[in-house]
Amino acid sequence: MEELSVRIKIADREYPMKVKRKDEEKVRAAGKLINEKIKYYRDQFGIDDKQDLLAMVAFDCLVDKIAEDENLQVIDQTVVEKVNHLNQLVSQAL
Repeated sequence: MEELSVRIKIADREYPMKVKRKDEEKVRAAGKLINEKIKYYRDQFGIDDKQDLLAMVAFDCLVDKIAEDENLQVIDQTVVEKVNHLNQLVSQAL
């Protein structure tokens, strides 16, 4: 798979990266989202220290990830329960 050299600007600092062509859009979107969250925290709380802003963004992203993982576990459990119920119905019908 072909790799591209890209430069992603985060908090007024550029980071060179090599990414797979298929991942370029995701990488750029992630950089944009990070910068939007930095701007939100800067505007909302008046924080100017870039390290504090990046720490808050990292924390916020991890909280979102944990919540998403919990939601996926609930969905997985629901699917398993429904499949088991369907298996019982099929077994009873046979």
